[in-house]
Amino acid sequence: MRGWWRELAGLVLPVDCAGCGASRVLLCAGCREALSGAGAARARLFPGPAGLPVVHAAAVYEGPVRAVLLAHKERGALPLAGALGAALAAAVRAGGAGEGEVALVPVPSARRQVRARGHDPARRIALAAAGRLRRGGVPARVVPVLRLRRAVADQSGLGARQRRENLSGALEVCRGGAALTRGAALVLVDDLITTGATLAEAARAVRAAEPACEAGLRAAVVAATRTDRKSRE
Repeated sequence: MRGWWRELAGLVLPVDCAGCGASRVLLCAGCREALSGAGAARARLFPGPAGLPVVHAAAVYEGPVRAVLLAHKERGALPLAGALGAALAAAVRAGGAGEGEVALVPVPSARRQVRARGHDPARRIALAAAGRLRRGGVPARVVPVLRLRRAVADQSGLGARQRRENLSGALEVCRGGAALTRGAALVLVDDLITTGATLAEAARAVRAAEPACEAGLRAAVVAATRTDRKSRE
């Protein structure tokens, strides 16, 4: 039975490390270390979009980290959410979470993308991160209150200005969503930051619904492109 189960698992799970290709392991020790969040730091954009909150990233979007994110997001390697959630939790902690309740607000994917992929990557990673934070003593919960109010084009291949135009006014907080987050420290979360357009739009929507959150609003991601990221301050 055990051999049969392993053969079946090989059909639906990566038989090699998703990060480096090491054989017969979902994620090897080295790639898991790359996602440990030990080097979590503030991400900066030059220039950054208006309204972008302070963002912390657990890792640089390259090598094994890039490969693992793509395997989870595009190829449906769902068991990788645990390691990615641990990385996101480290980025949330680096941003100052630790006192009081934390509400993780994932950036939503378009419905057509969720249908095509079979899951919502940012939300799945956020749920794993919240679990990791709670186990570490931080009262955290996922509050998926953001939604798309209109269709947007696929962001791949678009430049920074085009992404801002594509997303301008596209997000909103669902009815009653502000009440669900009140009293908690709000952290916008996503898997990746490149130009910052998505998180800037998410921040605009949250501020419009809950102006009082302005001072404490921040964001966290698993990875940032190398040009966006600076050393810990």
